Amino acid sequence: MEDTGSPDVLRSGPSGTMLDLAAGAIAGPDAEPWLNPDAHWASLTGAVAGIPAPAAVLELNALRWNTRDLVRRAAGVPLRIASKSLRVRGVLQSLQQVPGISGILAFTLAEALWLARDFDDVVVGYPTSDREALRRLAGDELLASRVTLMVDGEEQLDLIDAVLPPASRCTLRICLDADASWRSRLLGFIGTRRSPLQTPAQVAELGRAVASRPGFRLVGLMMYEAQVAGVGNAVPGAAVRNRLMRLVQDRSMAELTARRGRIVQALGEVANLEFVNGGGTGSVEATAADPAVTEITAGSGIFAGHLFNNYRSFSPAPAAAVALDVVRRPGPGFATVLGGGGSPPALPIPAGYRRLRGPGACAWCRGRVPARSRRRSQDRQRAVSGPETASGCGTLSPENCPSG
Repeated sequence: MEDTGSPDVLRSGPSGTMLDLAAGAIAGPDAEPWLNPDAHWASLTGAVAGIPAPAAVLELNALRWNTRDLVRRAAGVPLRIASKSLRVRGVLQSLQQVPGISGILAFTLAEALWLARDFDDVVVGYPTSDREALRRLAGDELLASRVTLMVDGEEQLDLIDAVLPPASRCTLRICLDADASWRSRLLGFIGTRRSPLQTPAQVAELGRAVASRPGFRLVGLMMYEAQVAGVGNAVPGAAVRNRLMRLVQDRSMAELTARRGRIVQALGEVANLEFVNGGGTGSVEATAADPAVTEITAGSGIFAGHLFNNYRSFSPAPAAAVALDVVRRPGPGFATVLGGGGSPPALPIPAGYRRLRGPGACAWCRGRVPARSRRRSQDRQRAVSGPETASGCGTLSPENCPSG
């Protein structure tokens, strides 16, 4: 990243820049600039004015705010950063310098091998069938000491042995992925169908299989409570749904805390686990309260997309934004941007506008902004020069904005 002369905005550059994300909070009126959306988005527009659209920008104060808040919410439990939620290597490097943050949860094995050149603790978030990447991992002592594979079935171990038998490879680090969903007697299945391992007996059986097979070492357990971490519980205009969701999440966490404790106890008879991973940005406080958890995964909350408008317990800052050119104004209150089509969530929507519905609709028209979103920096999506005056310049708004 290249310094633009502003303490708040940096541009990407070939050499990269280490960001001080552990810096203390700014005092005074500039502490939360995103709360003044007119000035905030105008300042970011100036930072990318000379860059051809589409352009992306990260706001340093907001990155620091979100980083500090995640560490605060974790209450002393270390955070592992999910790389699939950030996709900016410089930010990943900077976050690893922050006290309370350690390690990366990678998207794929190929990505983990790339990251492991600079990071010494990388867990692959999902099982892999990438044979070439497995060969590279199994043939390199340094990579094998830094990368942990995710497994939820013995057939995945069979695949690794078929690629390179134990006698021909390094010992590989293994983490078990166990199901964290909730089976409610009244509501049925709540969560994601992430792993076939649900009971302590099932997890312990696979743990014993890993421990008994040469060429593998069981080092960790992961359980991701998506029904808590990834589902908002303060959606505007949905009071009944919000009360039900909070009740479901509380009941789910109570069941999961008890079950995860029994699973860790069962695995403790098989191996000395280095880590027990749980949670996500939306569940940091709840996951940190589980005594069995030794680390929490977080990632999306660093950039803070609009998913996190709808959580009661925290309110992150808009740290990532994208600029698009307004190339046409087909009528009063309408703006057409050059940035591609795709499904409605593919484009950010400036404040006061909504995406037109219908086949081939790639324009915005004036629309209503939800009240809760207005409280949070005018929905964090202000047109750079104002909805009525933008013409030819870049319009700037955050990633992952909702349509309509």
